[in-house]
Amino acid sequence: MNKAKKLLSVVLLAGTIASAQTLVTVNGKAITQEDVDSELMRATQGRFNQVPPEKQAAFRQQVLQQLIGKELIFEDAKKNGILKSKEYKEEYKKLEERMKEELAIQVWQKKLLDEIKISEKELKSYYKQNKEEFNEPKSVHARHILVATEDEAKKIISGLKSLSGEKLKDKFITEAKAKSTGPSGPKGGDLGYFTEGQMVPAFNDKVFSMKKGTVTTEPVKTQFGYHVIYLEDKKSAMTRKFDEVKAFIDQRLKMEKFKETMKKKMDSLQKKAVIK
Repeated sequence: MNKAKKLLSVVLLAGTIASAQTLVTVNGKAITQEDVDSELMRATQGRFNQVPPEKQAAFRQQVLQQLIGKELIFEDAKKNGILKSKEYKEEYKKLEERMKEELAIQVWQKKLLDEIKISEKELKSYYKQNKEEFNEPKSVHARHILVATEDEAKKIISGLKSLSGEKLKDKFITEAKAKSTGPSGPKGGDLGYFTEGQMVPAFNDKVFSMKKGTVTTEPVKTQFGYHVIYLEDKKSAMTRKFDEVKAFIDQRLKMEKFKETMKKKMDSLQKKAVIK
């Protein structure tokens, strides 16, 4: 049992340092931010950043509840003797064998990958020939307060009109926490950075026409309700510099060479093997 647990730990954690923030404990067992983030990435196939910002908080909460549910079921299974049952032990033994095989394959592949080196010349050549790949569209960092009626939104705007600078931002955050019905409300209405087309049309058109450090003078209506928007920052379209993307290019070229190396290696192994 202990040996299998160690194998499972090696495969799942892959050398990471467990120093994550504890979100909740279930009968003394900690569920961390790292646990939630890992599950989010798995559930979205690594594309959690593409989930609309206004839905991310609810998605996180849903995943946390699922992890709590799993822990509760596991605890109940232990109390009911599942871990001592013949069926469990047989399946666990099969799992241990699969884990040994998977771990051996992963270590073998990593060794092969580590042997691949990409020269500085190759890196710069790729960057020069694929510069458009590193173009970043203009983006904005916005906050919003979502309310049900136009009158509510107008009252909030009226209360912010006389303010500017940090006072405006601080007041907006306070109002968002107190009045916004959106999932970003507890975070002061923070939607983070996003590019054109990520938000619904009415919201998108308005926020990209605003000046940094300002609030909408009129409520913005969408299917979700009425929005009061504060534009925190604005970034122009740009091309990322070579030094910023060097590590990314290195990994991409390594993976391309790795695929070629793997194909040659597999062809060689198949020729030597007896396959009926």
